[in-house]
Amino acid sequence: MAHMRTHIGAKTSENNQSGKALRKNFPHIFYKKTHVEGKTPKYVKHKKAFSQLQKITGQSETHIQEKFCECKDCWRTFLNQSSLKIHIRSHNGDKHVCKECGKAFSNSSYLIGHGRIHSGENPYICKECGKALTQSTGLKLHIRTHTGEKPYKCMECGKAFTHFSSLTDHTRIHSGKKPYVCMECGNAFTRSTGLILHVRIHTGEKPCE
Repeated sequence: MAHMRTHIGAKTSENNQSGKALRKNFPHIFYKKTHVEGKTPKYVKHKKAFSQLQKITGQSETHIQEKFCECKDCWRTFLNQSSLKIHIRSHNGDKHVCKECGKAFSNSSYLIGHGRIHSGENPYICKECGKALTQSTGLKLHIRTHTGEKPYKCMECGKAFTHFSSLTDHTRIHSGKKPYVCMECGNAFTRSTGLILHVRIHTGEKPCE
């Protein structure tokens, strides 16, 4: 083991310089140096860059693969599971991913609207009360609180709602579906808010105090 560390330590300085050159000459390879003594740099790389990595690290392709989280669809590899999960969404049709939090969207306009949550930008202003919102769809929904419009009607009992999500929650009263299940005790609820309130029984959380 000590003998191996000698070899690894001797290569570290050379690898650091080679890594910088690799990043410059091969932009499809993303380089990240570790700061742990006795370890060679780590890389996030595309499958076709393995030969370059082998030259730098002196390790086999199999050994390099073992260190990374690999996408089974396109063979790209990542330093951690969270980065891999964000990438996988691009294969599932969610090609627009927020760089701040990793949330993915199927439409670029949704991503732009979501980005305003992080930036704090609220460009859509209600002329009735002055409330500012991040998206035009949010403004349309908000305006219904002033007009009283309830376009979503339950076919079972006729009750109308301002938001489609409210109608969805309501229909579960008729269908008996309870998709929100407590992992602690198994109690199920028709709405996510019901589950959130219930979980506080187990955690002892009292947000109003």
